Amino acid sequence: MKLYTYEPAPNPRRLGLFIKHKGISINTQAIDMMTKEQFSDSFCAINPRSTLPILVLDDGTVLTDTIAICLYLDSLHPEKPLFGRSDLERAQVIGRCHQIFFEGFSAVAEVLRNKGEAFKDRPLPGPLKMPQIPALIDRGNLRIGAFYEAMNAELSRQDFLVGNDLSQADIDLYVTLGFSGWVKRQIPDNCPVLQNWFAGMKSRFGE
Repeated sequence: MKLYTYEPAPNPRRLGLFIKHKGISINTQAIDMMTKEQFSDSFCAINPRSTLPILVLDDGTVLTDTIAICLYLDSLHPEKPLFGRSDLERAQVIGRCHQIFFEGFSAVAEVLRNKGEAFKDRPLPGPLKMPQIPALIDRGNLRIGAFYEAMNAELSRQDFLVGNDLSQADIDLYVTLGFSGWVKRQIPDNCPVLQNWFAGMKSRFGE
């Protein structure tokens, strides 16, 4: 199998921390998103969606969604599981990942992609061109604030989002909190539990 990725970007980072925690090795090729290499003819022939990361399996099957790649690799490498230790926990982890992506990750992306030249005509990932909507910046910032408070409340009751061990949900939350720095947002002082949790995760991954 072969992984195509761009490590600094948030979705590849979700997978990168998964791989780091698992301690697995995958044949990897970097695609430079800064030069828009993901829109090159050669890459679009592999993934017409022009998104990263993607995993190409030995039989030619292409997985193009981070959560799908992580879930697949977790099944191949069950040591140090990141999708729970039971069917119920697996469902809960996937549900949390969906919540984090919808309520937090997409809120940051809404702010980031609807201003400036870097994402002009591309406020959504992929090849489809469309106009930016500046009004979504304010809405995105409101969503980010609400997300911080919701996650602070969740982690006031437990050390991890699901069960008693680190899961992909925790990795996704950690990446999303770091991603919010891309739009100059930081965990506010009224969310001290979340601040401490983020610092602990940073130490866990040696960052």
